[in-house]
Parts: sequence; structure tokens; C-alpha cells
Amino acid sequence: MASEATEKVHVLIIGSGPAGYTAAIYAARANMKPVLYQGIQPGGQLTITTEVENYPGYPEGIQGPEMMVHFEKQAARMGADIRYGLATKVDFSQQPYKVEIDEEKWIEADAIIISTGASAKWLGLESEQRLNGFGVSACAVCDGFFFRGKEVAIVGAGDTAAEEALYLSKLCTTVHMFVRRDQMRASKIMQDRVLNAPNIKVYWNTDTDEILGDKKVEGVRIKNNKTEETQEIAISGFFVAIGHQPNSDIFKGWI
Repeated sequence: MASEATEKVHVLIIGSGPAGYTAAIYAARANMKPVLYQGIQPGGQLTITTEVENYPGYPEGIQGPEMMVHFEKQAARMGADIRYGLATKVDFSQQPYKVEIDEEKWIEADAIIISTGASAKWLGLESEQRLNGFGVSACAVCDGFFFRGKEVAIVGAGDTAAEEALYLSKLCTTVHMFVRRDQMRASKIMQDRVLNAPNIKVYWNTDTDEILGDKKVEGVRIKNNKTEETQEIAISGFFVAIGHQPNSDIFKGWI
């Protein structure tokens, strides 16, 4: 049961990626006085990407973090109340709806806009969890710098994996890219860039069997899912880019 609310707003927006900021712009222009809580990652996933080339209005491309600064500034200029804070619980049993912020206070709102985005998926290996932060990462832009001049591996086959592999190729001596099928899912232009990069080595039909190392990543054992042949490769960093899952746990049972 929700505690007594300490504040009442008309429109509450949860999340601050492109969707959240766009909602804030429109709601503010309609004089709805929206309040937006940025969540655990202000600016959303675009803050951990590099070049954005497929968004209209930027003919030369733009860095993801810079784009999200523009979004935030525009929402603020329209009058949106942008705040730090994470929605930790909700009560949608009746209007006004209630949202708990940072496990500290409850806010009531006539309308809630959910734009909580998604988080990285993981392989589910014990070694992946144990070495997370010690050579295992889901963000090449965040952590690639630490592996400058070293060999790394990345698992994934989509545009995100391709983009991160290309980013790492500018920092690392060799990027070993593991693709679980016999082809990539990335767009043709991204595939071409990966396959033409001289220091990216693509392994087809390849599963990650184990990440090797005691206190830090020292290697990876892979298995060809067609031939069952295994191979160990010495690496210093392991990046996971296999997609995302919705950040929707707090809404289970309500929507």
C-alpha cells in the first residue's frame, strides 16, 4: 500500500531517453506542467552510444550524449520540470496514481507517462556475473578506453554489436567478434564496416562457453555450435551486446 503522497502533479513522466524528453516537450507545450524524473541513466541508452547517423536534422551525424543534452535543454526551455530520481514503486489502483521516488517519497499524478526504456541483456554465465566490472562490460563507449592497445572480444550480431565492435577497433589491437549464427542481423552498411575493418575478426556459429580469469578477464572459451569444436582466446576485455530487455519490473501487475 502506498504511503501518503507529499506532492501532487498533473503529468508525471518516468524516464529521460528520447521518448521521455519528447513527451515532456509536448506536455509542456500543452501547458500540462509535466514533471520528469530522469531515472538511473539520465538521457537513456543514447548517452552510451557514439555516432548517431540515422536521425533527421544532423547531416554530419551527432554524438549520442550531445544529442540527449539537446533534448533535455529543449524540454526544459518549454517548461518541463526535470529532476534527478528513480521511480522505485507504483500504485495505479485509483486516480490520482502514485509513484514512489528513490524509496523515499510518493508523488500523486493525474496522468503517468512511462518511458523507462531498456537495459542490457546478459549471457547468464556465472563467470560473466563474477567478472562484471573486472573486464566484463555491456558498454564499449563507457569502458573501451581501459583496454586501449589490448585484445578484446564482443558477442552480438545486431547494429549495437557492430557499432561497439567498430568503436573498440579504434582502441584495441584486435577485436574478436562472436556471432551465434552464420550471418549478422546488423544493417548492411554496418556489416560492411565490420567485415572491412582490418582488426575485427568475426567468428560465425559461435557460442561463448566460459569467460576465463580469476580476478579479472584473461581469456574466453568459445564453441562452434555446428562442429562442437572449442577454442580458447587470450583477451583482456569481454563486451556483451546481445540486445536489451524492458525496464518494466515495477509495473508488473499494474499494466
